[in-house]
Amino acid sequence: MSPVSTEFANSCLVITVDHPPVNALSHSVRLGLIEALSQADHDDINTVILICAGRTFFSGADISEFGKPPKSPGLSDVIKALEECPKPVVAAIHGQALGGGFEVALACDYRIMEASARIGLPEVNLGLIPGAGGTQRASRIAGLDIAMELAVGGKPISAERALQVGLCDEIAHKDLYESALGFSHHGELQKRVIGKMDPAEIDEAASRKWRTYATKRQKGQKAPLAAIEAIEASCELTIEEGLKRERELFVDLMSGSQSSAMRHLFFAERLSGKLANPVKAKPLDLKQIGVVGAGTMGVGIAASMLAAGYDVFLFDVNKDALSVGHGRIKAIVDGDLKKGRIAGPVHDDRLKRLQVADAWQGLSTCDLVVEAVFEDIDIKHKVFAELDEVLRPDAILASNTSYLDIDALAAQSKHPERVLGLHFFSPAHIMKLLEIVRGEKTSDAVLVTALGLAKRMKKISVVCGVCHGFIGNRMLTGYAREAGLLLLEGASPSQIDKALTDFGMPMGPFAMSDMAGLDIGYANRKKLSTDQYEEHAFRVHDQLVEMGRKGQKTDAGFYRYEAGSRTPILDAATDDIITAVRTREGVTPRKITDQEIIDRCILALINEGALLLDEGIAQRGSDIDVVYANGYGFPRWRGGPFCYADEQGLETIVARIEHFSEQHGNRWWHVSPLLKSLAETGGSLSKHVQT
Repeated sequence: MSPVSTEFANSCLVITVDHPPVNALSHSVRLGLIEALSQADHDDINTVILICAGRTFFSGADISEFGKPPKSPGLSDVIKALEECPKPVVAAIHGQALGGGFEVALACDYRIMEASARIGLPEVNLGLIPGAGGTQRASRIAGLDIAMELAVGGKPISAERALQVGLCDEIAHKDLYESALGFSHHGELQKRVIGKMDPAEIDEAASRKWRTYATKRQKGQKAPLAAIEAIEASCELTIEEGLKRERELFVDLMSGSQSSAMRHLFFAERLSGKLANPVKAKPLDLKQIGVVGAGTMGVGIAASMLAAGYDVFLFDVNKDALSVGHGRIKAIVDGDLKKGRIAGPVHDDRLKRLQVADAWQGLSTCDLVVEAVFEDIDIKHKVFAELDEVLRPDAILASNTSYLDIDALAAQSKHPERVLGLHFFSPAHIMKLLEIVRGEKTSDAVLVTALGLAKRMKKISVVCGVCHGFIGNRMLTGYAREAGLLLLEGASPSQIDKALTDFGMPMGPFAMSDMAGLDIGYANRKKLSTDQYEEHAFRVHDQLVEMGRKGQKTDAGFYRYEAGSRTPILDAATDDIITAVRTREGVTPRKITDQEIIDRCILALINEGALLLDEGIAQRGSDIDVVYANGYGFPRWRGGPFCYADEQGLETIVARIEHFSEQHGNRWWHVSPLLKSLAETGGSLSKHVQT
């Protein structure tokens, strides 16, 4: 049965597409649209209305068809049929018209939108540009600046904004179907093909603005610059020539490694929230959430829970901290209202659902409690003991720990099956990643409940097992270790930071340490035995802390900072400290290349991640890519550490690790057995699933 149907209403041919869940422009939809448009020749028809059933207009192209042989008719054939339709076509848009869906709307003569609808060209987020005329038609209606905002920025715009810039002709303030019929009878609508409109005027200011944006905000990515080139071409070329140039750029990007990597992440993020080995347990019902600890993490977690629609009880043994935390949550909600992210009634409802618990007993009705107290195992043990006394036996108890042993915490509970880790990333109300840590005794019901919680909070979740640091922070130890050893061996903090930011990381390891506070890592290392980390790698870090140079908070760490500024400034005093530490350690500095810096730091990530798969801590290789792209700033256009390893070739990765093992002879450079096996058999790290 075709997903496309037609009916006649008041001299209109109404074409309805019903292709759940999001009306993707699959082959069957494209074929049905062309067949339906052939009925527009009928003499009794004056106008064609294109509308979708379900929750949205066309969400975009069918991404599952990417990389497969094209099936005719293609999207360009549908757009040609819409433009060549003998009667005016009105697109009736609800939900979102994105990518190919918006390109279909642009091929129509008019666009009417529900007030809540949004339109956009987000292809840049997949390392692509619009491939069916989006760059050529949007500029003809709205000009270069708006076209670049859509195709380079990649974020959708509202119906109201679309109306202001001419991409929408009317906003429907009643039923969309009835509004579209009414719009079609405002008078005799005429054909108004965007492709036949005059090209937009050249706008050098817009081009400069968006090139600067792409250089700073999308560093290293090819797609944003290609989008700018295609949109600029729309000013200088005929529509036919412009479409040809757009298509050439699209095809080049589609066949490149960047789009492949970003599409890998797109699918990986949708897979990570599912168990590799599904269980039959049903999720528990959650209504009331408790948060223990009113510091930065507790505040962010509470704000996230409120945004997800839960009742939240905030508790802290320090009454002053509790009051401050409550005020900070209110400030977050107020800020969302001020920035237009939420409406007044939503703002009021969130604050109404926020309550302060005066004592532990105030959490007794909660279905789940997340502790977000100081990262100290003894403090957390005390919190768990208190909660064990007041919570129902079926209430879930979660720790927001970044490193600590969930099984050791669960052992303190009378009901260890209800305990798990929920590792939010700071700030928790903004960062999308959530590591869900399954303990040895965590029940299936608790685990699937946590997955549902993450989905409701609109988090990207990854399930992992118990180890020090879980996935992300355990891998980070190798990255930081190699950066510290490279520093000791002869590289400067600025050289190491620049090499890794040139690779695509948002910050270098030393600038990041200064921002986080060098004393945090110092305190954590004091709790570890020497077999858990490489002491020599952190000699300089420790020296800086012991001299009172703790990073940005003290205006000096690896770099110097002007008061109130976060901009790192090279500091000769740091060079003297590094030189003194090298002398004390008996190290003669050598010249180190940027490539060695990149290889040692990134390959340390890759090898440690492969060990995590070996040990069953991670479910899938793609989960590790998701963690690093969303929690640690690994460049999306490289797809994550494992996707990068696959692209480089696993044999090359293994050979380089073995070279480092021979060269440095330290205990850390031992190739993961899984990595070596996959290299020998032609396997893939990013596609590997642990069974």
